[in-house]
Amino acid sequence: MIIYNVTIKVQESIKAEWLTWLKAEHIPEVIATGCFTHAVILQLLEVDTSEGPTYAIQYHAESKGLYNNYIENHAPGMRRKSFDKWGDRFIAFRSVMQVVN
Repeated sequence: MIIYNVTIKVQESIKAEWLTWLKAEHIPEVIATGCFTHAVILQLLEVDTSEGPTYAIQYHAESKGLYNNYIENHAPGMRRKSFDKWGDRFIAFRSVMQVVN
C-alpha cells in the first residue's frame, strides 16, 4: 500500500469553503481517476495556526504503479485546478509513504 500525503496550510478566511470543496469535489475527482482506493482527511494538532489550519490528505493506492499513473497523468491538472480556484491562499507539500506493517 502506498500513501500519497498532501499537507496543506489554508488561510483561515477560506477554511470552511475549502473543506467543503475538498470533500465534495476534489477528493471525489482524485478517487475517480482509479489510482486510489480512498482518502483520509486529517487536521494537524499542536502546530502554529496563526496563519490558518493545516490539514493532511492521505490518498491510498494499492501499488506504486497506480500512484505513478496519478502523478504522470492526473496530478498536473488537479494542481492547476486547485491554484485556479484558490490562488495563493494555501501552501501545499507532498510526500509518498509505503505501509510496512
